[in-house]
Amino acid sequence: MTENEIRSQIASKEDKITKIEEESSKKEASAESTTNSQYSGKLIEIESKLSGEEASLAEATAKANEWSAKQKELNASVKSLKAEHKILNKEKQSDLKIKLKEINMEKKNKINPLRSEIKALQKQLKALEKAALRGD
Repeated sequence: MTENEIRSQIASKEDKITKIEEESSKKEASAESTTNSQYSGKLIEIESKLSGEEASLAEATAKANEWSAKQKELNASVKSLKAEHKILNKEKQSDLKIKLKEINMEKKNKINPLRSEIKALQKQLKALEKAALRGD
């Protein structure tokens, strides 16, 4: 093979490479265009939904934070009220116990003299009955 033939083959091969690169470039552009048109509508739809969902998420997060703060506030209030309720119940029980004790003492103080009088009267009755039996 001569030098010119070799150069001619090299040039021919380089032309083939150029044609292949041009065809590939056209195919790439076509594939890009087809793919863009195929996914464009879906992407726009999803982006719209995504935007809406992100807004909903932000709103829900804000409300969750608000409710979380409210929950902490209510937990503190409930804890305080439970403690106060417990104290009041103890005071109530103590007060009732004292009052019942006073009532019981008052009852004993009123009943005991009466029982003593009853015993004295019963003794008198027995004495009268004995005397009546003797007198019979």
